[in-house]
Amino acid sequence: MLKEVFDRDGSEIAAEGLRRIAEFYAAEADIRGIPPGQRLSARQTRTTPLVAAFGEWLQTQRCKVSAKSRLGEKLTYIHNQWDGLQTFLTDGRVEIDSNRVENLIRPIAHNRKNALFAGHDEGGIAWGGSLR
Repeated sequence: MLKEVFDRDGSEIAAEGLRRIAEFYAAEADIRGIPPGQRLSARQTRTTPLVAAFGEWLQTQRCKVSAKSRLGEKLTYIHNQWDGLQTFLTDGRVEIDSNRVENLIRPIAHNRKNALFAGHDEGGIAWGGSLR
């Protein structure tokens, strides 16, 4: 989201947000693969303060930017998702994002979309060929 704004507008605020989010991912990369209890402890020590600082930064930036601007809309979206974005901080089994799950279900979603055309003779033939 912030990357879209940065790529389009070169926003320094978006760049700072991306830098801060990259810190979360760097911390997570260091603890990936360790047992959930240790992972949770490491998150509480290292990642939780980063997320808290990002939350404060987010509030400050929202006050500086028009809510109707592209950046303001993205910051408001992040703010509205804040509780869900912090779920990984309270459970060592939860990943920071859902990328792995999304990658696993992508073929299912792709086939579901293709199946929409199976009701037509030519679409059904094409879809059947894609399942081979």
